[in-house]
Amino acid sequence: MSLKFSSENSVLIIPLGGMGEIGRNMTLIEFRGEILIIDMGLTFPDETTPGVDYIVPDVSYLKEAQKQNKKIIGILLTHGHYDHIGAIPYLLPQIGFKFPIFASELTKGIVLKRQEDFPEHPPLKIKEIRDGDTINLGSFHIEAFRLNHNVPGDLGFWIKTPVATISHVPDFKFDSNPVNDEPTQKERFIEIGKRGVDLLMQDSTGAEEEGHSLSEKDIFENLRKIFEKEKDKRIIAATFASLLNRIQQLITLSEEFSRYVVIEGYSMRTNVEIARKLGYMKIKPGTLITAKEASKMPPQKVTIICTGAQGEENAALVRIAQREHRFLSVGPKDAIIFSSSIVPGNERAVQYLKDQLYRQGAAVYHYKMMDIHAGGHAQREELAEMIKMMQPRFFLPMHGQYSMLVEHARLAQSLGIPEKNTIVLDNGQVLSLTKQKAKVIGEVPAGKVMVDGLGVGDVGEVVLRDRQALAQDGIFVIIVVIDVQAGKVRSSPDIISRGFIYLRESQGLLKEVRRMTVRTVNKLVRPKKAPDVAYIKKVLQEKLGDFLFSKTHRRPMILPVVIEV
Repeated sequence: MSLKFSSENSVLIIPLGGMGEIGRNMTLIEFRGEILIIDMGLTFPDETTPGVDYIVPDVSYLKEAQKQNKKIIGILLTHGHYDHIGAIPYLLPQIGFKFPIFASELTKGIVLKRQEDFPEHPPLKIKEIRDGDTINLGSFHIEAFRLNHNVPGDLGFWIKTPVATISHVPDFKFDSNPVNDEPTQKERFIEIGKRGVDLLMQDSTGAEEEGHSLSEKDIFENLRKIFEKEKDKRIIAATFASLLNRIQQLITLSEEFSRYVVIEGYSMRTNVEIARKLGYMKIKPGTLITAKEASKMPPQKVTIICTGAQGEENAALVRIAQREHRFLSVGPKDAIIFSSSIVPGNERAVQYLKDQLYRQGAAVYHYKMMDIHAGGHAQREELAEMIKMMQPRFFLPMHGQYSMLVEHARLAQSLGIPEKNTIVLDNGQVLSLTKQKAKVIGEVPAGKVMVDGLGVGDVGEVVLRDRQALAQDGIFVIIVVIDVQAGKVRSSPDIISRGFIYLRESQGLLKEVRRMTVRTVNKLVRPKKAPDVAYIKKVLQEKLGDFLFSKTHRRPMILPVVIEV
């Protein structure tokens, strides 16, 4: 890879993820060979990536930059959600562990807890920072500022370099009445704007949503109404494992209504444990009990807070609904709360889960029925207000699908930022910034790197295509034994089929396949001459593929196995 662009007289902004997608957030800011990294997030697989665990950014550019004596000077982490921190264990082994990481107290706790799953890695150097703290790294002067989100410890960064200043505003919302957090500090944002912002980089997740996001106080009051209405039932509330503010609300209400609380789901229990230890969650002694203890209690005395609001396979609520949980099941004495919106792509799984719960007689509440979920992302009214307060010369929307980025850019233009000063980037594009201009000058690799089990990057497009083919039409294996001395097939070929046809009910088709295979192979071999096995396999794949498609209109993956005896 050739690094054809220079950062001598301008700052380079290089997103490796988070542009044109939700998640996988990671941005590089480079000046004179010094590289600052903001976030290392992952995203989750969809129907196009079967079997994959996570998808992380491509750090090929960073590895090549280090070879050419460029230096990574540090990593800034905005908050503790996995779309911003989840790729750390997979990327640091590729680029090194020697540079410092900066994060808020809770984010640091979540990252270090996650690292316990990777004991082979050296200890991380994480320096704790908070609102107002300043950091000097090489040519970068950085100041952290607090933001409201749905997890405590969310930070934005004002970054000053010799040629331009940048304000990096990740996931945020304006909430004057938050739960388990301090109110929005608008005067701080106004002060930063007066100080000078050449480029504002701002989260775009809510850029297509009109109005203002709901306050957590409103959500709290609506949840209280459910607790009052369903006081004789057990309450099972499902939400995101990382939505700590919502979990706190549910615990507070449970204590108010004299209920014990079960936390179900490994990731949720872990996050609650960390937040409680650091003082970000307040839980009375004796409130938390186990699922086994809850199973023996009257329903009205118990609240279960769990994962599974997205219908994820093996999540706690799904196991409870399918009666696969060891101690818990659902019935008419349960009220289910879905305190989350549906992530795009999960609609079918969530609907199936709701139907299961209804069939078992439970009362079900979700965000379309009443306001029991508020996203952590600013909507258009709040996005516009932040732009006005920051007063940037240039505007770069980030973190969102492409339509969100475009609508966010148009919003900035409607507020007086010239169209030529609003930039919509794709992952990998390199933006050159000075006080006078901002323009795209190049591109670096920024593809999707798959994490599957212990492998990072060893699953590529070819493997994914094979998995999709297997999922769609199955696999058809034919085993042929060739007698080299006689120059012909020794016995009737064996056939294995998975996901294509049921062998017992397809005997006629299988006879034809065997006859065709024997005829084809016998034409390709000669007595006492070593057969060309690779060519035989290729011919069998083509002939059997065409034949099976003509009979079934399906194209299974065909694997001929040729054995010489």
